Amino acid sequence: MSVERALFAFGGIMVMLTSLLAIYHHPNWTWFTLFIGFNCFQSAFTGFCPPAWLMKKFGVKTEAELAEKS
Repeated sequence: MSVERALFAFGGIMVMLTSLLAIYHHPNWTWFTLFIGFNCFQSAFTGFCPPAWLMKKFGVKTEAELAEKS
């Protein structure tokens, strides 16, 4: 799995998780959901994404790196 695909999966899981926590635990979890959305928005313009950086540190390859291998 590439970093790009893993980011979509991670973002989706986090949004679903925090939405469920907001419904069943406490409404303040929506602030974390808002933070996730803001992070996605700013990374589209800046290219800086902390989860992507962390995934690269753990050895997950980008689409470009996987295409080079083929």
